[in-house]
Amino acid sequence: MKTKIWTVENSDKLSTSYPHLSQAAALLKENEVVAFPTETVYGLGANACSDVAVKKIFEAKGRPSDNPLIVHIASVDKLEEIVSHIPNSAYKLIESFWPGALTLVLKKQDKTLSTFVTAGLDTVAVRMPDHPVALEIISRSEVPIAAPSANRSGKPSPTQASHVYHDLNGRIAGIVDGGSTGVGVESTVVDCTSDIPTILRPGGITKEQLEAVIGQVEVDKALVDEEQAPKSPGMKYTHYAPNAPVIVVQGDDAFFQDVIKQHEQEGKKVGVLATKEGKTGLKANKIIECGSRSDLHTVARDLYDVLRAFDQEDVDLILSESFPQAGVGEAVMNRLLKAAGNQVISQKK
Repeated sequence: MKTKIWTVENSDKLSTSYPHLSQAAALLKENEVVAFPTETVYGLGANACSDVAVKKIFEAKGRPSDNPLIVHIASVDKLEEIVSHIPNSAYKLIESFWPGALTLVLKKQDKTLSTFVTAGLDTVAVRMPDHPVALEIISRSEVPIAAPSANRSGKPSPTQASHVYHDLNGRIAGIVDGGSTGVGVESTVVDCTSDIPTILRPGGITKEQLEAVIGQVEVDKALVDEEQAPKSPGMKYTHYAPNAPVIVVQGDDAFFQDVIKQHEQEGKKVGVLATKEGKTGLKANKIIECGSRSDLHTVARDLYDVLRAFDQEDVDLILSESFPQAGVGEAVMNRLLKAAGNQVISQKK
């Protein structure tokens, strides 16, 4: 398959400046798969109502079939076409955070979506992305679009079109190149089907922001306890992993340097993922800067880029800084620990 590429710029004049976006939307109507930018990461889109189209997502990504997909819509009025009930908490979250990096899990309508989208569950995850290119393509396609991250399953999510091309060239019909994404980590997923909404995946919208709008919000126990079965089936899989193994290091600079030295003495070429502040106190074969500790949104923005950058370096091991698990730091650590397979080296107190 030859993968087409269209280049666009984020613009309020997409409908007039980029009429060729209709080509991407037409492919979606024809049950083909097209990657496009959102404000979080690049999504791999297909007609959510078509079994044929949705199967192509799983085939292109190599994604397990019991891992549900998020459905993307371009307007709030489309929500009632795919869900059967919208609780008051969901209405409040929609009013505050849509369009944006928030996915809501709600009871689905019968017979509207492909069963492959929901992996046989009676719920569906839906969001409205805050990106003009994504909204334009979804609107022109005239169907709800299932769109997981546009990468091979298990690899770091793509924040640039070049990442999508590297992973999926020849496996999908097209890529819409809209430049780098902004948030850098995927949307927050909130289950609104229970009395108290529950975070199934931390992301661009924090627990603190959610609670400011709707009050108490719980966190899925599986996010903090490996022994618990996750409520979201996809959360049981390893994600975001570069080629070299990752270990998260918790401790001060002197401890971190000792960990680096220990692995170097074992003959390993060590790469280090460090913030602008952290890299000044460390020495290793290769250090790649990942944002600033003073603003963890910059760490979230750069995280997948850095993990992918290490695939271009000659390293045997990647050691990463750790971060406070509050605010967006919760999403950063969730992704880092997934990439590391929960391997952590901690300084003894």
